[in-house]
Formats: sequence, structure tokens, C-alpha cells
Amino acid sequence: MAVSSLTTPAAATTTVPALAIRHLTVRYRQTEALSDVSVDIQAGEQIAIVGPNGAGKSTLLKAIAGLQPITSGEIRFFGAEQAEPNTIAYVPQRLQVDWRFPVSVSDVVLMGRVGRIGLLRRPSRHDRLLAQRALERVGLAAFANRQIGQLSGGQQQRVFLARALAQEARLLLMDEPLVGLDIPSQDEIFRALAALRAEGVTILTALHDLQQAARYFDRVMLLNRRLIAYAPAREAFTAANLVATYGGHLHLLSSGDGLLTVADTCCNPTPDGAV
Repeated sequence: MAVSSLTTPAAATTTVPALAIRHLTVRYRQTEALSDVSVDIQAGEQIAIVGPNGAGKSTLLKAIAGLQPITSGEIRFFGAEQAEPNTIAYVPQRLQVDWRFPVSVSDVVLMGRVGRIGLLRRPSRHDRLLAQRALERVGLAAFANRQIGQLSGGQQQRVFLARALAQEARLLLMDEPLVGLDIPSQDEIFRALAALRAEGVTILTALHDLQQAARYFDRVMLLNRRLIAYAPAREAFTAANLVATYGGHLHLLSSGDGLLTVADTCCNPTPDGAV
């Protein structure tokens, strides 16, 4: 059986936003984690979500993924009120994953096919070929039979990217995928993200490094419970916007290309521990 080409989704060529968020507000009991956030994200874009700990980055991703109830507002997916099955792939923070679970790399990638084949059905040869090809795309084909916990942090994150490829997701949400990774592992993640971008996948990534946000992403969301700025990095990273985002936890340094860099020392998690 022929393997699917995983070609760019047809929706990537339309003018309808992949994600349209309007006046999104999320409260945990009496605490407002997100307040009146509105953005449009076009199909195929890579967006960095940047802000201090407790800014609502994780809350925003979970709300988009349907894992966090919203208090008010609206999220539309490719013009629809609800995301189609298998549209969204969500990668949580590494600390939220039990890496001791006895499952192989190949099995994790095949989990991306469950929404298409059904929970109780066995994966077909076609599904296994898609999973194999996805692992090849992220450079992990040789690790297919390895237990997931035996991989390095960077390799584990690439396994989740392979799962998104096998799932044929149109929207990828990644929560702090670079935390604890060395520079070579981070570079591997960005190469894997470039492969997903080549497939027309829309990507939202929460991270802390502003230089990486400027270098690898089309636009940046500066977030601190409310949306401070949403623009290409050179427009978003003004002194006023950064002070509004990071407040007293801000350290500004002039860089060679005129951008400002930030040291984030804020540690104010939201009530559920999200950032």
C-alpha cells in the first residue's frame, strides 16, 4: 500500500485564519489567567508565545487544545467553531510526561494514528508505514524499538513531533519544548519544526528565549495574562512592550542587531501550576 505523501493541507492556501481567537478569557476560581486575548494566526505560520512564568502561555495552549475550559470568548479553527478530529497535536511540557511508561518510540508515534483508526482497532500496514516515515523525517528511525525513557530530552521531543507528522495534524501546539535541552538538541528541534512547516502545519510554541523567537518564528505573541503585542519580533520587542510584559523582572541589553534581550527571573505560576 502506498504511503500518504503528507502534502501541504489544502486549507493552508486559503485566507481563512488557521486560528481565530476573540476576547478569550480564562479564570481559575477568582484568578484571571488570561484576559481578553484576540489574535488571528494564518495557516502555515510559526508563532512564538513569549512571557514570564505565570503569564498564561500554557493556559492559552491548553485552551486551544480543548484541555482547559474557557470563561468567555471564542476560538475558531480554520473558520469552524470546533476543530476537526486529528486537527490539533499538543505537546505538553516534558515534566508532565511519565517517561518511565513502558512504551516504545514506534508506539508513541503510532498513537498519532488512533484518532483516524479508532481506539480499539489495530494499526494497519499503512499506519505503520506512516509512523516509520515520520520517524525518518525527524531522524529517529533507528530508535523505533527503543523505550521512550531511554532517549535524550531532545530525542523525546522529536518523537512527539514525529507523532504530529503521523497524525497529519494541521495545528501543532508545543509547551516549552526547549527547556533543559542543550544547544545541539535545540537545533534538532528547530530542524524538525522546519520539516513540519514544509508540510503546511501551523505551529504555536511557548518559549522564553527572545533571540530564538526572533530568529525562527514569523510572529511573536508577548503575553502577560493579556496580550501585550502580536507582531514580527522587530516590531514586538520594543522597550515599552518588554517592560509591560516582564515588569520589574526585566533586564535590557542592547544587541548587535538592535534587538533587546531579556533575562526572565519571574516565578509566579498560575493556580494550576501552568505558565
